[in-house]
Amino acid sequence: MSIKKEQITSALTHVLHPQYNKDLITLGLIQDLIVQEKYVSFTLELPEKNDALANELKKMSSEAIHKFVDKEAVLDITVGINISKKRELEGKDGAPGEQQHQHQHPPQPQPVLQNVKNIIAVASGKGGVGKSTVAANLAVSLAKTGASVGLMDTDIYGPSVPTMFGVTERPGITTDKKLVPIHKHGVHLVSMGFLVDTDQAMIWRGPMVTSAVKQFMQEVRWPELDYMVLDLPPGTGDIQLTIVQTVPLTGAVIVSTPQTVALDDARKGVAMFNKVNVPVLGIIENMAYFTPTDMPEKKYYIFGKHGARKLSQKLEVPFLGEVPIHENIRETSDTGTPVVEAAPETAAAESFSGISELVIQALDTRNKEKEATEKIEINIRP
Repeated sequence: MSIKKEQITSALTHVLHPQYNKDLITLGLIQDLIVQEKYVSFTLELPEKNDALANELKKMSSEAIHKFVDKEAVLDITVGINISKKRELEGKDGAPGEQQHQHQHPPQPQPVLQNVKNIIAVASGKGGVGKSTVAANLAVSLAKTGASVGLMDTDIYGPSVPTMFGVTERPGITTDKKLVPIHKHGVHLVSMGFLVDTDQAMIWRGPMVTSAVKQFMQEVRWPELDYMVLDLPPGTGDIQLTIVQTVPLTGAVIVSTPQTVALDDARKGVAMFNKVNVPVLGIIENMAYFTPTDMPEKKYYIFGKHGARKLSQKLEVPFLGEVPIHENIRETSDTGTPVVEAAPETAAAESFSGISELVIQALDTRNKEKEATEKIEINIRP
């Protein structure tokens, strides 16, 4: 006999959280519940990493479902981290009068990233084109102009910022439970990689991932910034839509390699931002060519020649520049210092610096000629 969701939620009301002495359903810790026949999956959402507590609650949940619902139920329980849960749990643990008062007078939502003048999304249609390398070097290049810059790593499954900036410590937390960005190489940084162990896989479903991205925007004590660079995951899916619904992007930069398979996806990226009325500041061609160290006059176009440049002309968007394949870029990224900081005299660093100048010019032009971008409402109809 098939299991019903109501049976699962009823069973989980028997599982009490040892700290708050309330059940998991009342505390709102059960997310993304899926029931198919005898298969049951859900996310146990905790406010902070606590392996011992997570294992205990998973065990208690399994026992409750097998006891009160079906001893043959197949369970898939995932643990997620939601840093904004702590305040919510503390509110539920307060006096009834306080809860009623809070319900009658809910706090007014605060504008998201209101201290940021320009929000730049660095995107790509597909993975493996060096988008995070571009985002990191763009952020440092902007900071080297004297601007105040932040870099938000929104790639929850595969965060690259900790490695590229050589960050191993965890961010601080303010008295009002907000994260404090880590400052390195002149840039204020936030990444999921700062909050989890390096060898821990983020086995999260879509809603948990988009929730984490929103927390980086709403639950982080960002300082006054001239530029916020968003390192987006590849594609045109949940996170990209969440971002354009949550914050007004000033503009987007598309990263591609010259080869056709990458250009096809870059074209989709441009189309997505056009559809949601986010100005595309331009296209960057990464891995444009290879120049041997002992033959600096040679250029070998390994992935094709000027593919992204030609695409930008076809789509009538600016071409921001090309970045060569160079060992320095790989070495400096792996050792935690972007090439524009580690080796500013190299051709690779100079290409990133030139790109940052064009991005600044594009932003100035965009801000003079167009109204500020507004976050959008997306209605999905069947």
